[in-house]
Amino acid sequence: MRGAEKLRIHPLFFAAGILSAFTGKLLVFLSAVLAALEHECAHAFAARRYGFVLDRVVLMPYGAVISGDLGGIPPKQEIAVCLAGPLANALTALLFISLWWLFPETYAYTDVAAYVSVSLCLVNLLPAWPLDGGRILRILLSPLGERRAMLLCRALTLAIAAVLLGLFIWSCFSEPAFSALFFALLLAAGAFGGGGYRRMPFSRERSFSRGVEEIRIALSADATVQDAIRYLREDRYLTLLLFEAGTFYAELSEEELLTACAAGQYANPLKTLVSG
Repeated sequence: MRGAEKLRIHPLFFAAGILSAFTGKLLVFLSAVLAALEHECAHAFAARRYGFVLDRVVLMPYGAVISGDLGGIPPKQEIAVCLAGPLANALTALLFISLWWLFPETYAYTDVAAYVSVSLCLVNLLPAWPLDGGRILRILLSPLGERRAMLLCRALTLAIAAVLLGLFIWSCFSEPAFSALFFALLLAAGAFGGGGYRRMPFSRERSFSRGVEEIRIALSADATVQDAIRYLREDRYLTLLLFEAGTFYAELSEEELLTACAAGQYANPLKTLVSG
């Protein structure tokens, strides 16, 4: 879905904000929200660079999540999109560290924001689904088959959640680490979630049974399959009108485009897909 990003707020987000204000942790909460928004926007910018769309952001009590359509994205590019969020947080932390080096007096005002950025970066690199590290692990395990890859990712996620739960139980003998318990529960729940990145199915059988509208997009015949993927929509049937040197060249159907996607021909010019 192209266009402006959509922002939603989870009802518990306000509850978490009010609780943080009463417990004296409002600065930490606000810093975490800003760092999370930066993280998700970095995913969106990286996706747009490759011609894909992540445009629905939800503010959650523990941060933010983004969703959209990465249907047909090549594995290397999906890994780059996953790494964009942690990288943005890491660069922000380095910026604060540089600021402390030049102006040490700013440390007292920026230390919380820096530590939150570092934490968000490291946490999201954990190989737990659906964190960025878990998504990357699934991609790396994809040669084993999608089902087996997800099974291994979820098993590892539950193992990490079990370790965190054990850490919480151990901490109860001194000072309970409720953050470890909260994170363990989130990971356990997330292990069985589908994640936020939606993939365009290569089969149209179900959508055709409901009926879909057609959209016609004019593109250069030299544009690549990857350039055209951004126009694929589950609720629209795509027809491409190809032009070369300002003159109509050919018409390309969605089936021809999806066949090229299934074959991994993302770099191929669209004119090479035209039969005859």
